[in-house]
Parts: sequence; structure tokens; C-alpha cells
Amino acid sequence: MSFITIVDLEVFYRVGISEEERAKPQRLLLTLDIELDFSSAAVSGRIGRTIDYYEVTQRLLKLGEKRSWRLIESVATDVADKILSEFHPENVTVEVKKFSIPEARYVSVKLTKQRPLPETYKPPLWWWRRWW
Repeated sequence: MSFITIVDLEVFYRVGISEEERAKPQRLLLTLDIELDFSSAAVSGRIGRTIDYYEVTQRLLKLGEKRSWRLIESVATDVADKILSEFHPENVTVEVKKFSIPEARYVSVKLTKQRPLPETYKPPLWWWRRWW
């Protein structure tokens, strides 16, 4: 597989346990590893055969405009869900860095989510035979 990686995208989201902390947007850095097969895009040169990373960044910059989160874990989950639902990669890893502890460079969470199987997916009838 191949990856598109966006490193330390600077966003300003309202995140925090207290209302005071969520009162104004805070600087966060997002790093994404987006896994997909972009071999046909590499051969054809067509943006439609890959994920437009500029479009990904624009949507993430706007994600926090009218919402807030209590935890950066929730931010990571929402970012991963947005990427999976709108761009359909095989999987995505999201790291969210927050700069709330003066004695530490940053605090981060990292999450990997896979594209869900289609609802119509059924395992092959022979799958159980592997254990008999």
C-alpha cells in the first residue's frame, strides 16, 4: 500500500474539559497517514484517482469552526471518521498534538481507523472450514 502523509497541519479548535478552556480556539497540530493505493493516479496523472490532500486540509481547517470537543481523543476520532467517510481510504492514522502543559513540548493522542466493510459484505460460506 501507499500513503499520503500530512504532517503538523496547524488548526485552531475549541478543545478542553472546562468551559473556560473551550472559550477560544487553541492551536493543535494534526498529522495524518492516509493509506490508499494511488498507483493508477501515479500512472495516469489524474487527481481523481487519488485523494486530493489540499482538499483534505481545507476541510480539516474548517472542521472546528462551529463546534467544540472536551477531549483531543474525540478530535482524533472525528477527524478519522471524516477522512474515512468523505475520502474513502483503506485506513487513516490521526495524531493530535495539544500544547496545554507548559513543562511538556506537547501532549498527543494517536488513532488508526479502517474503512468499514460494506453492509452487504458476507464472509464466504467456506470460511468456517479453516478450523475443522
